[in-house]
Amino acid sequence: MTFSEGGSFGGGRVRTSRGGGGRRGGAVGGGIGAIVVLVGALFFGVDLSPVVNGVSGAGGPGGGSPVEQGTIGECTAEQANTTRECRLSATVDALDTYWGQTLPALGVQYAQPDVWSFEDAVDTGCGPATSATGPFYCPPDQSVYLDLGFYDELTTRFGASGGALAEMYVLAHEFGHHIEQLTGMMDAAERGGTGPESDSVRIELAADCMAGMVIGNLARTVDPDTGVTYIDPPTPEQVADALSAASAVGDDRIQEQATGTVNPEAWTHGSSEQRQRWFTIGYDGGTFQDCDALQAPRL
Repeated sequence: MTFSEGGSFGGGRVRTSRGGGGRRGGAVGGGIGAIVVLVGALFFGVDLSPVVNGVSGAGGPGGGSPVEQGTIGECTAEQANTTRECRLSATVDALDTYWGQTLPALGVQYAQPDVWSFEDAVDTGCGPATSATGPFYCPPDQSVYLDLGFYDELTTRFGASGGALAEMYVLAHEFGHHIEQLTGMMDAAERGGTGPESDSVRIELAADCMAGMVIGNLARTVDPDTGVTYIDPPTPEQVADALSAASAVGDDRIQEQATGTVNPEAWTHGSSEQRQRWFTIGYDGGTFQDCDALQAPRL
């Protein structure tokens, strides 16, 4: 994935938090369990126990090491193509524009989610979280949280091929959960269940589909500030990177890596095949209605 020549992206949209996870102002209480109940929001199905138990360094005021907060500054397309921080900021800009143009046709006003790039630990409206949590969306504070170091784990731990489009897929998936929140899809789901046909899986596959839908359209989406499209058309190799990421975080693949067995009744995110297929539905011209996995007769 390559941001188009001539692109430029204003700073300040992505907030940063570096340090021991001291409490940030305005966070709403509710506990990390809210993530699990609401969306199974740990995008990659990682171990929740360190978060649920409140690991050291993710405490309240005065706990852990000093926290430095700020924002990611203005970036050019060239910088977005070479540095992760700028790529994150540019991707958020693109997602804001796409959904800001798309949602009104559905009768919904787009509201930007907060986006936090953190290191080590962070306090959220869903409770304290650490880098081990993986990227996630917190519905109570309508915010996306991720540690950019996770993109290295995506390749080293989960075996994905990596690449810039895979990184865009991760963020677009989390924005998909925000869109589910704004449109009422999240509230319509029975989010506590597990299994291959559960609403937990359906919510995740819908977010995968919306990620594909956005990525499939960004080469035709014009940045109103610069007059150029956000990205060049993705190459087949770049699309393969995104599909590799989707496959790497399928429930069946993670279960087999961890235990040597596959138990579909414990699924919360969908199989590798499902995640790739629903991304492709969106990427190949799917609409928001096509991505509504809650209404799909089969997954």
